[in-house]
Amino acid sequence: MWEICKNTTDAAAEFDRTMKFVASVIETLEASDENESFGKWTTVTGVRGRVRRGPVGVTMMLAPFNYPLNEMYAMMIPALLMGNVIVLKLPAVGGLAHLLTVGALEKALPAGVINFVTGAGRKTMGPIMKTGLVDCLGFIGGAKATDALIVQHPQPHRLKVFSQLEGKNIAIVLPDADLEVAAAQVVLGSLTYNGQRCTACKLIMVHDSIAEQLVEKLVARVDALKKGLPWEGAAITPLPEPAKPEYLEGAVADAVEKGARVVNSAGGGGSRAGALFTPAVVYPVTPAMRLFSEEQFGPVVPIAKFADVAEVDSAVRASWNGQQAAIFTTSAAKAAPLVDMLSTVVGRININSQCSRGPDVFPFSGRRSSAMGTMSVTEALRAFSVETIVAFPDNEVNRQVAEGVEAEAKFLKPIKDSSL
Repeated sequence: MWEICKNTTDAAAEFDRTMKFVASVIETLEASDENESFGKWTTVTGVRGRVRRGPVGVTMMLAPFNYPLNEMYAMMIPALLMGNVIVLKLPAVGGLAHLLTVGALEKALPAGVINFVTGAGRKTMGPIMKTGLVDCLGFIGGAKATDALIVQHPQPHRLKVFSQLEGKNIAIVLPDADLEVAAAQVVLGSLTYNGQRCTACKLIMVHDSIAEQLVEKLVARVDALKKGLPWEGAAITPLPEPAKPEYLEGAVADAVEKGARVVNSAGGGGSRAGALFTPAVVYPVTPAMRLFSEEQFGPVVPIAKFADVAEVDSAVRASWNGQQAAIFTTSAAKAAPLVDMLSTVVGRININSQCSRGPDVFPFSGRRSSAMGTMSVTEALRAFSVETIVAFPDNEVNRQVAEGVEAEAKFLKPIKDSSL
């Protein structure tokens, strides 16, 4: 709360969610021997084998400031459980939460299992990657930073990459939508934790027949949000990134210069008091404006109009984004073509709901520049492991040898009985 200005409710929810995620990952791993066929001996065409998951190796992880506990440990715990050695780069902003866990990890684990690195990413991560000693990269952040790290590895072809990156998630509001539901969900999706979420709704495309009505409802809801410090129960709090307010001002100014308006300017929309940026509802946004394609990652709600759904199709297909979309409609017939179109572009399609990641048993995936790999309690274990098979020609002598190996080798023991 003090470092990244996350309010009490959101901070507590992040902690609770992280603990539940950890518990679910452990339960999933312990059940894998019984639930997954590759955990059992199987004979196929005379060859008997058993597949288990083993560690990738040295795994370097970087996570952003906005969910410093959840996004880092949702990668680290599965990687740790799969036997990897981990190097954690703490974010320059949002690192204090990890200082509270260092002591606990030090007491629980052997030296060298988890290693913390602080300092500027460009000065620390590049040199580590150049050693060639990193086998796996877990990165939550920007695509450019990910690419810059990968190319510094002397053998990038053998670097296993798991990344959750940017999203310019679109909310599509059709003429028959329930506007109260749409307005409530758009505000939540756009402005929860100041819109500083990869899953935030960052572009709203509304049919022109209802655009003015929706804008009016959005302005009323946005202006009613409490602004202030996180421990005062405020929904809109100061922005922790020093350069972010100026960036947002520039993006809004670009839209205004090209014909849009800050439609809630009477309520202070777009104004700034130090690091506190009052949410700006900007309308109508067009493809010529930065807010149409750039990920603002802050409290700005860009609204664009469309007359034909083909315009939405073109905008989605032209985007670099491939994370999520939201459709607001009461018609199955109108939703179905959009679902078909979006299913080849994004990883999740939400109906009459904001974009979001949970529940964590569901896969959190992405396409294009939004992700490499899938996050969930099961997929995270796969992301930081490699299948390894022990196999032999199926005869009596080899079975006896295999039984002896199984009795001695920790790798072949059931998870609950192993040194995990």
